[in-house]
Amino acid sequence: MLNILFFASLRESLGTSQESVALPTPANVGALISELRKRGDAWSSALAVDKRWRVAVNQDMSTLDTSLKEGDEVAIFPPVTGG
Repeated sequence: MLNILFFASLRESLGTSQESVALPTPANVGALISELRKRGDAWSSALAVDKRWRVAVNQDMSTLDTSLKEGDEVAIFPPVTGG
């Protein structure tokens, strides 16, 4: 299982802050995002390719090619702006 955390506007639009999901096949971030998009309109819209969001695996910034393993924590969040 993976522990998925959703932050900020993603948490609001998806209606959840965290959940546990099965390890996708192949076991990488891209496959996980693809599986989440299949859940319906809110998911496919929030995680659309043209939307800006970031992913961290075990608190390290990651790409769609980043490998996943059982027990990983995956955080998905919009980019942070500041000034």
